[in-house]
Amino acid sequence: MITQEIKDFLDLQKLGYIATVNSDGTPNLSPKGTIIGWTDKTLAFADIRSPDTVNNLKTNPNVEINVIDPLLRKGYLFRGEARIIQEKTLFEKILNHYRGNGVKSPINSIVLVDVSDVSEVRSPLYDMGISEQEIKSKWKKHFESL
Repeated sequence: MITQEIKDFLDLQKLGYIATVNSDGTPNLSPKGTIIGWTDKTLAFADIRSPDTVNNLKTNPNVEINVIDPLLRKGYLFRGEARIIQEKTLFEKILNHYRGNGVKSPINSIVLVDVSDVSEVRSPLYDMGISEQEIKSKWKKHFESL
């Protein structure tokens, strides 16, 4: 389900969004810079500054994760159930992965998401026959002009 191609994509893209549900039923959308493909069925992310997300997951583990390449306007939507890692050995293993990849922030906890569905996300511009290179060029110029 989570192929090496998807894992590589997640390693390149440094920003994704986690959607959870607050206790009052309202949505919570939180940016994350640590989403990784841990196994072919699980994603992980670090709780660096995510108290609302973690609290929401304790009462409702359902989650959606969206990671998009901002230039290509392509990416993935993941659905699944999250669990906060309690097992020390697994926590240390994932923590060492983050430290080995340059994450220096204090990590309060690590969340694993058992992925039940993965779908590709693509800009409607592709449906109009606009090429990937044209889309990339357009958005690159946009970001360079900021």
